[in-house]
Amino acid sequence: MQVLIVESDPGLGDLWQRHIERQGCGVLRADSEAAAIAALRDTRTPVNVIVLNLFLTGGSALAVSDYASYRHPKARVIFVTSTSFFSDGSLFAIAPNACAYVPTHTRPEDLAAMAGHYAAS
Repeated sequence: MQVLIVESDPGLGDLWQRHIERQGCGVLRADSEAAAIAALRDTRTPVNVIVLNLFLTGGSALAVSDYASYRHPKARVIFVTSTSFFSDGSLFAIAPNACAYVPTHTRPEDLAAMAGHYAAS
């Protein structure tokens, strides 16, 4: 099972990676839209889950989600955010590969459990 973490904050990305790897998943990392698209394009292993910060400092998370739906159509996206934007659920209409929308302060072990669950599905 392969998880792509797209997070601009390296400390937060490291924290999530450690917890997700404990779930038995392989992890790819990207810190921007361009890096995430390159990872999705270049990997030989199918990506099962993408943990994606909705507000990347380097690009658009929705562009990453859209590209993933083309390149890895079975990949599910867990959107993570520190704002209440899209709290009405409209994100699920915009990004059909979205499976969850959680706050940034979600406990890393909970986020890892969700990633492991959706990766195995």
